[in-house]
Amino acid sequence: MNIRITQATLLDESNDHHGSVVDIRIKDGIITDIAPKLNATKGEQHVDFENLTVSPGWFDSSVCIGEPGYEERETIKNGLLVAAKSGFTAIAVNPNTYPVTDSNSSVSYLINKAQNNAVSLHPIGSLTRNGEGVDLAELFDMTKAGAIAFGDYQHAISNPNLLKIALQYTQSFDGLVLSFPQENDLVIKGMANEGEIAIKLGLKGIPALAEHLQIARDLYILEYTGGKLHIPTISTAQSVALIKEAKAKGLDVTCSVAMANIYYTDSELEEFDTRYKVLPPLRNETDRKALIAGLKDGTIDMVTSDHNPLDIEQKKLEFDHAKFGTIAQEATLGALLTLVTERQAIHLLTAGRSRFTGEKAKIVVGEPANITLFTAKGTSTFTKENILSKSKNAAFLGAKLKGKVYGIIANNQYIAS
Repeated sequence: MNIRITQATLLDESNDHHGSVVDIRIKDGIITDIAPKLNATKGEQHVDFENLTVSPGWFDSSVCIGEPGYEERETIKNGLLVAAKSGFTAIAVNPNTYPVTDSNSSVSYLINKAQNNAVSLHPIGSLTRNGEGVDLAELFDMTKAGAIAFGDYQHAISNPNLLKIALQYTQSFDGLVLSFPQENDLVIKGMANEGEIAIKLGLKGIPALAEHLQIARDLYILEYTGGKLHIPTISTAQSVALIKEAKAKGLDVTCSVAMANIYYTDSELEEFDTRYKVLPPLRNETDRKALIAGLKDGTIDMVTSDHNPLDIEQKKLEFDHAKFGTIAQEATLGALLTLVTERQAIHLLTAGRSRFTGEKAKIVVGEPANITLFTAKGTSTFTKENILSKSKNAAFLGAKLKGKVYGIIANNQYIAS
């Protein structure tokens, strides 16, 4: 693969050309030249887009792919193509498959199935056997197979001793533990944010307190044990405050927020549209604004699509019976750019890579090309035609977006959107 990218604004603080308009030449997947102007050479593909910006490839820290077991929702092949056309060069895949990703062989299956793709697939191993929250899974064995972190997707660790042991044990191999922020005993059959909207609609509530108690507990345990903790998809103002305080103490904790939770509020539930039934639930405007402030001041480390394809039989139901989850990768850039600056967006879309993999994508001569191509200019409305996933449960239908993804270059492949 030989490519020349022309007249692109380069956003990468590790590069001397950061913020400048440059040409980039890539030969056999390796960046060979970066300069204000490069002459064309024979046989190379010319990549040129209006108002083009290039950044290190984006990393999505929470993605669901149905395969194995739920291929009707999404396959690995199409899921990786969706990620590529949405601007992501790497994704962390949740273990909510069938069987659950809780063994060396199940991790190896995912990695082998994803070989030779532009997008790198990184499995998150289940923290507990079969995701049941009782006994720890074979964490070190999964690490050797390629798992990058351990957590039970959208299932809280109810037993505090289990989290304690996990944080202690994973220190021996520098493992990352994920703990979903929800105290289950406060959420029994909850469907939506506990507040005026839920009361008005007659929906059982999921109180913000359930998130606060779990996070406070987890942070106390982390302070006691040490280790590395990641709290995925926080959703409230108090959660931001708790994590900010923990970071000030020097605890090794990071957190993410799902795109839907910073774009929407629970007012979207007025029509009982199950596309907006997500977990954690959409909160109120005060919480949404606090989350955005947390993104801007660095308390929240990364944004995730929390992309969760579900088939129509799981979503087109009465609100109480529908599953939690939405697809969101296709809209992530456009929605995020309506809330933060272009440079803030790139930081939030790339920060997960170093936390989860220990690596950092850089646009540097001599390094393999791992690049996202996009523009922050222009506006659009997200429609059914923009859905790339097999499943169509998109909360962002009708959303007003900014910018556009042009594609990615990674693993010696160019995928155009």
